[in-house]
Amino acid sequence: MTTIPPAHRFAFAALILANLALAAGPWMVRLADVGPVASAFWRLALAAPFLAVFALRQGRGRASPGWALVGAVALGGLFFAADLAAWHEGILRTRLANATLFGNMSSFLFVLYGFLVLRALPGRLQGFALLLAAVGAALLLGSSYELSPDHFTGDLLALVAAFFYTLYLIMVDRARRTMAPWPVLAIATVAGALPLLIFALARGEAVMPGDWTPLVLLSLGSQLIGQGLLVYAMGHLKPLVVGLGLLTQPVASAVIGWLAYDERLSLADAMGALLICAALVLIRLPGPRLATPAPQGH
Repeated sequence: MTTIPPAHRFAFAALILANLALAAGPWMVRLADVGPVASAFWRLALAAPFLAVFALRQGRGRASPGWALVGAVALGGLFFAADLAAWHEGILRTRLANATLFGNMSSFLFVLYGFLVLRALPGRLQGFALLLAAVGAALLLGSSYELSPDHFTGDLLALVAAFFYTLYLIMVDRARRTMAPWPVLAIATVAGALPLLIFALARGEAVMPGDWTPLVLLSLGSQLIGQGLLVYAMGHLKPLVVGLGLLTQPVASAVIGWLAYDERLSLADAMGALLICAALVLIRLPGPRLATPAPQGH
């Protein structure tokens, strides 16, 4: 019997915990008393010094990555900055359900990328898990989704955010084949912070907060814990698993909305959450395709 390395054994749990932490991000953005792009800047800026220390400690005794790889990760950081700017602005211009629905298109885009990398179509079990996840996402968000010309700009921004987040995930996925997680996240975070600050100032947003608590929690929960665990997990899991794991965010967001804003969960919401959970269980069942490690460390 093949022994599963400890890092691989904990990767899926890290993925789920990452998305639970990330789900609280929009709540903190709502509570922050700065502009939407400014809150994205502080999310990265407050985490950057800690990530730099973690990266230096983890990089000791390892070969330094080449400049081409560092540049690719930095480009991923710019994609991440664009994602955060579009996503935060989109939340303010459309219904929260719309923004969540379109923003989570990155889940399926990243899954598609995974099949392109493997040059293989999904197996029956994988295809069924994807179908369950898609139906679950539609049920979870469909009851409160509303298509309207008034929301067009916000919907479009959420879709743009999903596209940029997918590009960021692709860059991280490729970098994690040879780089440790903390250096990857540190480079991406530092690369994305300054452009967000410049953009926030150019828009005339309020940048300095009166209350630091939401921004500190946003940086700690979403960047240090959420992205830290996500980048770690991506070094050990296939894009298919990571993509479906991202769908736990709208499930957790629905629960946060219920607890924090008394947004009731309908029967469709509950069924959608159960289907997404079932998809995550199915995708972890052993099988010829799922048990085979992905090339180059996946």
